[in-house]
Amino acid sequence: MTSTATTPDPAERMLRFHQPEKVLRHLGPTPDEAALAALFGLDTAGYRARLDRFTARNRAAAAALAATPGAAAQPAALPFRPGEHVVAVGESSTADRLSWFEILRHLLPEHVRCTNLAVSGSTTTQALANVPMLAFQRPDWVLCMLGANDVQRLDGVPLVAAAETRRALRTLRDLTVRRTGARWVWLTPTGIDPDRVVRYVHFRRAGIGWSGADLDAVAELLLAEPEVTVDTRAAAHGHLEDDGVHLTPSGQQRVAAAVLDALRLAAARPHDAPAPPDPRP
Repeated sequence: MTSTATTPDPAERMLRFHQPEKVLRHLGPTPDEAALAALFGLDTAGYRARLDRFTARNRAAAAALAATPGAAAQPAALPFRPGEHVVAVGESSTADRLSWFEILRHLLPEHVRCTNLAVSGSTTTQALANVPMLAFQRPDWVLCMLGANDVQRLDGVPLVAAAETRRALRTLRDLTVRRTGARWVWLTPTGIDPDRVVRYVHFRRAGIGWSGADLDAVAELLLAEPEVTVDTRAAAHGHLEDDGVHLTPSGQQRVAAAVLDALRLAAARPHDAPAPPDPRP
């Protein structure tokens, strides 16, 4: 999915959703900020100032969640422990620099490491091709939010067939867990505002769109898996950008709260506890 944040700053709008260093591997593990800034038409100072603003907003959102009475955001209520590595896999809903995951990183216990591997526009098939890179991270936990781009339709035709989405998601999990032993958590795609999607001029020009029924089908697939699954749809409802697809910052904060609630429940489930019966045929 592409960026449609409502900020009047075009560079900040692009910077919010896109991290070129994730796909331009030749830039190296620690690419030069001046080179990255130039990709957005910015100098280094302007690039850094915008990143700092994103970080400040995420810290504020995390603080607000932590201050909620009875919040599950307290570090002791979460299943992560010092020294563990938490990795996010996803598309623009997670790649967003104001995403639920970027809020979450400010709520974890000290010395828990976070890596956001989400790439805007990613399909499940593309994510599956990146299993070697994911496994190289040696995650203790993987939080996976994928499937929304699979059901994007081009002139009415979905990018990825439903059977392939199912296969790719399960294979992504199975290969990663087999290689790393990581604990896996699913997040469903959020819903959409169909009226906004239809009206959004850039989608109309490109001949692309989304169906709420398609997204619900992916959500129900994930909710039937044996791992913890966070249903993000209710949290996101009414908190979408003008395109009717992407979450507003307030929507991201609400999704972060839903993730925290689910992780609190996961904390009470021992790692070696038997998984629920597999409902798959």
